[in-house]
Amino acid sequence: MSEKEIIKVPSEVQVIRKLAEYVEKYANEAITRNSSFTIGLSGGSLVKYLAAGLPKIETDWSKWNLFFCDERYVPFDNADSTFGLYRQTLIPATPLEEEQFVPINFSLPLEECAVDYEKKIREVFKEPEKTPSFDLLLLGMGPDGHTCSLFPDHKLLEETSCLVAPIADSPKPPPERVTMTYPLINAAKCCIFAMAGSGKAEMVQRILRDGENLPAGRVSPTNGNLIWIIDDGAASKL
Repeated sequence: MSEKEIIKVPSEVQVIRKLAEYVEKYANEAITRNSSFTIGLSGGSLVKYLAAGLPKIETDWSKWNLFFCDERYVPFDNADSTFGLYRQTLIPATPLEEEQFVPINFSLPLEECAVDYEKKIREVFKEPEKTPSFDLLLLGMGPDGHTCSLFPDHKLLEETSCLVAPIADSPKPPPERVTMTYPLINAAKCCIFAMAGSGKAEMVQRILRDGENLPAGRVSPTNGNLIWIIDDGAASKL
């Protein structure tokens, strides 16, 4: 079971700062240990948080390998593309190169795209049989409690064989996506949720206080750490 740590800070600015501190810590520990750092990114407010916080950290950027916890099945120049957003905001603000990101291949049919993305992950980790263990996954949570593209009451919540799965019926547009599943998410060394604002308060309460079985609440790294960084607004109902 994972060790869960809930870190409360006064404001969104502090959420950004604390998140950047943790990314720096996990990156540098991984680089010391393995000469590389594997990180999974999510969309939403995390894009803004990382673009604001990461340029201030000290790390060997050349050792980073960046993946996506989920991605919309759209071209990179589409406004819905998570990689497209990072390409516009994070890459220009840091020494990261576009080649260090491992995006989906949306030119493939959706199901093949998911199979191909799992293959790409396994190639970087060089572990064809074992479940890869990311150094860090940065996760978001939607207003319905979803994380990655794992939505309440969806059959993908029970997926055990695929590490990366296609979804063609996302209740949130766009409907077609590629997402990590729990076997891969919960194999990570650390998963971090970072969020701010009273709009998150009800879901934070339902997951962290009430223990409701919502998708974000099912993240529990088997041999790793789970960290929630929340501001006063998001923590207001705890």
